[in-house]
Order: sequence, then structure tokens, then C-alpha cells
Amino acid sequence: MVGRIRILEWEAVRIIESRCTTLHHAKQVHAHIYRNNLHQCSYVITNLLRFLTNLPHLPVQSYPHLLFSQVHSPNPFLYSALIRAYARNGPLFQSIRLYSSMLNNNVSPVSFTFSALFSSLKNPTLGTQLHLHAMLFGFVSDLYVGNTIIHMYVKCGLLSSARKVFDEMPHRDAVSWTELIVAYAKSGDMDSARELFDGLPGKDKFAWTSMVTGYAQNAMPKKALEFFLRLQEAGVETDEIILVGVISACAQLGVSGYASWIRGIAESSRFGSVNNVLVGSALIDMYSKCGNVEEAYSVFKGMKERNVFSYSSMIAGFAVHGQARAAIKLFYEMLEAGIKPNHVTFIGVFTACSHAGMVEQGQYLFGVMEKYYGVAPTADHYACMADLLGRAGQLEKALQLVQTMPMEPNGGVWGALLGASHIHRNPDVAEIASHYLFELEPDNLGNYLLLSNTYALAGRWDDVSRVRKLMREKQLRKNPGCSWVEAKNGIVHEFFAGDVKHPEINEIKKALDDLLQRLKAIGYQPKLNSVPYDIDDEGKRLLLMSHSEKLALAYGLLNTDAGSTIKIMKNLRICEDCHIVMCAASKDTGRKIVVRDNMRFHHFLNGTCSCSNFW
Repeated sequence: MVGRIRILEWEAVRIIESRCTTLHHAKQVHAHIYRNNLHQCSYVITNLLRFLTNLPHLPVQSYPHLLFSQVHSPNPFLYSALIRAYARNGPLFQSIRLYSSMLNNNVSPVSFTFSALFSSLKNPTLGTQLHLHAMLFGFVSDLYVGNTIIHMYVKCGLLSSARKVFDEMPHRDAVSWTELIVAYAKSGDMDSARELFDGLPGKDKFAWTSMVTGYAQNAMPKKALEFFLRLQEAGVETDEIILVGVISACAQLGVSGYASWIRGIAESSRFGSVNNVLVGSALIDMYSKCGNVEEAYSVFKGMKERNVFSYSSMIAGFAVHGQARAAIKLFYEMLEAGIKPNHVTFIGVFTACSHAGMVEQGQYLFGVMEKYYGVAPTADHYACMADLLGRAGQLEKALQLVQTMPMEPNGGVWGALLGASHIHRNPDVAEIASHYLFELEPDNLGNYLLLSNTYALAGRWDDVSRVRKLMREKQLRKNPGCSWVEAKNGIVHEFFAGDVKHPEINEIKKALDDLLQRLKAIGYQPKLNSVPYDIDDEGKRLLLMSHSEKLALAYGLLNTDAGSTIKIMKNLRICEDCHIVMCAASKDTGRKIVVRDNMRFHHFLNGTCSCSNFW
């Protein structure tokens, strides 16, 4: 008799696994189970329950829970199947309630019970209590349970607890290591991620990908490139995720040599820009950030498929290069192609309008973005509009917009207003913006510097001293101005403000002095108010001569082919005096000079800049 029942159970499970594809089939099998008196068999019902809870659009609390409730003495596997279903599909509290019911009915949990509970848990207090239960029942040494506990602590933001679990696991697999490596990378702790990676035996593609993308996402592009080279040397296959990560690193460096190199690797793989929209969009962004918006547009036009991301990347590229009309034109081409814009698209459009002073165009699109395109304005869009109005000198309108926003202004919004106040030398509005910024971003040095420099432009030196004292009290230190330029051999040379360490510094300073003398002969006068310090005029002239972008320019003139474009990347905003020098130098030397600062690109040619001095 027992043997016949076992055969019936196996037959019922075989039918579930091989024939069930719809809810209708499941109900037929359920009827078969009843006819054969198997409706109290936890083994059979567990398999049917697992099938039902994988069906789309079938609420767990309906048929699956009813099926479970009809079993008088469910075993731990049946409990665990329903717990997993609630943990995955919700409501989560039902899985906790089931677990409590299980214990109250003296049914001991199994490892699957805990892995199901931990997989979706985001409550650190409850997670810690369940972790203790797993220890009491002896399941923390189970590999899968340990991995889900790590996963739970990572989701709760308790990395130290996750690491403690990892360190105490008797056995680990690639999932154990990679989960923590990814978590450290997302938190910005690349030293800990690197430590784990170095200790990982048998590094797989996921671990390598985590390191490359982690370094790229944490603004450590040289490290990302280093790991990508190591990945290639290890013979690890390149995929689109790795390519996008390393392309992002090249974009951060902004160096054309790296751009050409990674483009070649992408095109020689099966993830070239023509057929892969993800890689194509990343390449568009990279070329735009490397100062070559023409090549970015060439990639864009060569793509067989374009989506909202490729269009948005190209629009943003045109925007930061001062080609506002091209950005707006492409936006309308996107609409004609039937591609719906998203919030990123509009940020690119508003940036284009802001950098070109197209106030009416920007205001119109801001007014219709939700009505016509279904994109509700966010704080980031309001920041763009504050920047648009502020740059155009409409500071009162910008302030009114910020004060009547339907949501609380964030740091980006007040930062845009502070930046506009600096441009138009309005310390009163700057004080209002900085008041909120000092609360929202108390350790953001840039806000203190902008306010201090705005006071300096207005000659309010007592206020400058007050802000600088506050900076000292908070122990905030300014990042030194840094610019880098690529020589014709592809080597990147860095220069800091007041640099004296470069091996060719004497030749560089002489070339810069010769250039400035020629520029003075045609009317250049140093913009002394670009120096935010209360020192004499001669001291200001010396400081202006030592700005990093001027040193980079002189080096570029000495070490690049005559007639070639000089591309300079800078970590801070270009000052007004350097902007004037770049304009004049482009006319004096007949060279095109491209400068990327932390706001946008400036293309200098024949004595003019692409920004039309609207920056």
C-alpha cells in the first residue's frame, strides 16, 4: 500500500513538472490529486504550489494560499514554498506571519526557509532577529543561507555586518565574494572591494566587471583602465557591461588616445556601436566628453537602432559643446521618430538652452514637458531652469521660481542660483542660496568658495574673511586647480596651479611668458578681479600666470604639431582671465583650443569661443 502511494505521488509530481503550463492545467492536476487522495501530501502540494506561485498575475493570497491552508499538517518544505512566494511577490509581512505560525505549530525550519526570508528582507531589526534564529537552528554554516544573509545586510546598508558574516562562513563561493565586492564598490569603498577581489580564488567575469565598473562609477578612471587591461590579459571575455564601464572611464579622462583605443576594442567585438545601442550610447557620451562632438555625432548616425538613451546622450553632447540649436533640432527629430523623451532628455535640452541664453525656448519646453510628453518636472529640472534664468541675468525670476517649487529645493537648485549669483556679481542672492546650501551640504567646499568669490568680486573683503574663517573651522580644504593635456605621443601631462615640478617647467614658463607678451601687444590686459584675494595687483598678475590651464596651454603649444587642436581638461571652472587668454591665443597661434572645465566645453577659434561669452 505504501509503495502504491509513493508511485501515485511521483506520478502526480511528474504531471505537474511536465504538463502544467497554465492555471487551467493546474486545476485539472489538483482535481487528479483529490481523486487519488493526495491532497494532504506535502510533497505533492509543495510542487503544485511552486508552479502556481510562478504564474504571472496570480495573487499568492488567492488560490496558492487556499491550497496550502487545506493541508492539515504541512511539512517545512511546504511552509517554505509559500514563505518564498510571499517574500518574492508580497506582501512580505505574510511570509513573517507564516514563519511564526510554523514555529508555533512545532515545525522546524529548513535552510530553504531562511534563504526565502532573507532574500527580500530590508528591515535591519527584523533581519538581525532572523539571523539569530538561523544561528539557533544551525543554518548559518549553510552556503546558500549565508549568501542570502549577506545579501540582506547589503540591502539594509549594513556592510560591516555583511562582512562579518562573510568572514565567519566556513565555505564561500563566487556569489559570496561578488556580492560584497559589488556592495563595497557601490558604497565608494574601492579599497575594501580591491582587498576582497585580490583574495578571490578563480576570479570570474562578474568579479572583474564589478571592479572595472566600480572604479569607473567612483571617478577612478585610471584604475578602471588598469583593471580592464588585466582582465584582457587574463583572457576574460569582454561583454557590453564591461565595455560600457571602461568607456565611461575613458570619458572621465577625456583623452582622445584612450577614446580611439577603446572604440577599436568595441568595434572588433560583437558589441560594436552599429548594432549595440548600449555601447553606441556610451561611445557618444565618451566622444562628447573627449571634446570630439563631431565623432560622437558620427557614431550616432551610424547606429542601426537608436533609443531614448542614444538620443539623450547626443543632445547632452551638443549642449555641453555650446551647439544649442543642434541639440534642439535633434530633440524634435527624436519626437518625429516616435521616441518618447524622458527626464534625462529634458535635462540635456534645458542645459543647451541655458548655455546659449535661449530663455523663451527653455521656458516653453518646461511648461509643456508634462502636458505633451508625460514627464513630470523634478528638482533637477527646476535646477536647470534656475540656471537658465540666472545665467540670463534674471536672478529675481530665478529666485521666485525656486521659492514656489512644488517640492523642496535640493542642493542642485540652490547651487544653480548661487552659481548665477556669482556670474552676475550679486552677493545678496548668493547669501540666500548659500544659507540653504550650508544646511543641505555642510561639507561641500565649492559652495563656500563660490560665496567667498562672489563677495570678493563685490569688494566685500570682510565677508570674504568671514567665509574663509568658517572654512578653516570646518577644516575644508580647496582642491588645487588641475589641468591635463595630451602630447602628440599620447602621454597625458598634468599641471597644478603654481606648478614647479614638471621637468620642462622652465621652457613652459618661458613659452607662456612669450605668449602673454604677444597678447598684451594686441590689447590683452589681465583680468585682475579673477583673483579672489585682497592682495596687490602684482601679486594678482603672478597668480593668474600660474593657473593650471595656462601652463597646459603653453605645454600644448610646445609639444603638439603645428596646426593641430590643443585639448585641455580642467577639474574646476575656467576663470574669466584664462577664458580671455584662450580666445586671444587661438587667434595669435592660428590653433583651435578646446577646454573642458567642470561645467562645459569651450571651443576657441580665431579669437572667439563657442560659448559666445555666455558662460
